[in-house]
Amino acid sequence: MKRVTLASGIELDVIDTGPADAPALIFLHGFPESHRTWRHQIAHLSGRYRCIAPDQRGYRGSSKPQDVASYTPDKLIRDVFDLADALGIGKFTILGHDWGGAIAWGVAILGQGTRVERAIIANAPHPALFQKLQYTNAEQRAASQYIREFRDPANDALVREHGLAGLLMKAVKWEGARPEPDVRDAQFSDWQDRDAAFAMLNWYRASPIEVPTMDEPFALPDDWREPPLPPLTIPTLVIWAMDDLALPACNLDGMDEVVTNLTLAPVHGCGHFVPWEDPAAVNTAIDAFLAST
Repeated sequence: MKRVTLASGIELDVIDTGPADAPALIFLHGFPESHRTWRHQIAHLSGRYRCIAPDQRGYRGSSKPQDVASYTPDKLIRDVFDLADALGIGKFTILGHDWGGAIAWGVAILGQGTRVERAIIANAPHPALFQKLQYTNAEQRAASQYIREFRDPANDALVREHGLAGLLMKAVKWEGARPEPDVRDAQFSDWQDRDAAFAMLNWYRASPIEVPTMDEPFALPDDWREPPLPPLTIPTLVIWAMDDLALPACNLDGMDEVVTNLTLAPVHGCGHFVPWEDPAAVNTAIDAFLAST
């Protein structure tokens, strides 16, 4: 792991492994993890590709500004392009899971045709579809109620006393597979860093996504407008664990309308953290996609 200073002054801890002259893959992790999310894929691919996996802004040893405004999506997307610049990478394939996938969607849409050659998304909703689901789909709205807890400053005292784990135990009702003991222990240690805990929560607090309460109407607001996003036209692989309790499979409805060059790889019998819950399925899907594109 090395320290990389971006043009903005943000510093990221970054895994950079594999041949320096090989095609570049940039891996973005989600909440509440780290570069470790993609450990199995990096081990599998680093003999053939340059694999780059940052601890994103707010996580672990990377820069952790404490203001909410530092975590708006535009800044998180810019970090990825700034990281590529700092490492001397012109074009790359972007991979993302969960929040990392949300940022990867933005990177791919903004960088298609110039810097981003392909996108690989694992269980991360498309920005043109997710907000509409919050308004109209009871399953997704119910699954997203934890976001309201993450945004509620009334829970800040709990985080200050017990670290991020205290809030996770209160707000997250779904259970899934557990990582290897050494990874789990490292995560619990990471979550004790109070600055990191609030920085990670700021990803949610800075997001423009609205999560209504369950007793609000299931309908689009009168002032609803479709997001002004262009279709994604570069080759895109969407890997989706079909038993994800936070992001159910309804997120795939309409995906082919906003992604014109789409390969879909459903993973059955698997929960949210698909890169490490079923690494064999993910690696197989990625291998086939990279070979075909």
